[in-house]
Amino acid sequence: MRSLDETDLRILELLADDARRPFSDISDEVGLSAPAVSDRIDRLREEGVIRRFTVDVDRSTLSGGTPVLVRLSVRPEFVSDVRDALREADPVEHLFVTVDGDVTFHARLDGGSIRVELDDLVDLSTVREYDVSLVESAEWTPTVNGTGFALECAECGNTVTSEGERARIGGTLYHFCCSSCLGRFQTRYDRMEAGARSDN
Repeated sequence: MRSLDETDLRILELLADDARRPFSDISDEVGLSAPAVSDRIDRLREEGVIRRFTVDVDRSTLSGGTPVLVRLSVRPEFVSDVRDALREADPVEHLFVTVDGDVTFHARLDGGSIRVELDDLVDLSTVREYDVSLVESAEWTPTVNGTGFALECAECGNTVTSEGERARIGGTLYHFCCSSCLGRFQTRYDRMEAGARSDN
């Protein structure tokens, strides 16, 4: 697997600024032809660096709801359940889970009883305590530069270097830091696949 270079990072930066930017504009910025830019973007998508192109909607220009920032102190055994419930909830715009199990999210609530609305989003019996703050303004400015950029091993979570490996398993491209992680992942996948076939 080839590591990302400065041109890749600049392309990502330009796309983060405007995902609809034409390849010809990007090519002028990075000094490549438009087909070469297209090839690089295709490779970044194939490797999972770019997952999707999306729209950044300024919800403050649309009607509906009071913007709030909510911090939940979740009982450890329920962190995954709470995260999954909030991930699927329409009012939730941004969701963060800390290593100590706190869940923080930005949402637009209807303005009724905060407790009732929170209980509609997540089972409050799984939460030790919560804090709700009204949001005056919010900005979301993803950046490519400023941090070390690296792919994560699908098996162990370590950084994948240029010596790493990648493999298409079940139609999805995965990245691994070493052949051992690739082998463990493939073995576990094959076992699950065999189990699913035997259940049918």
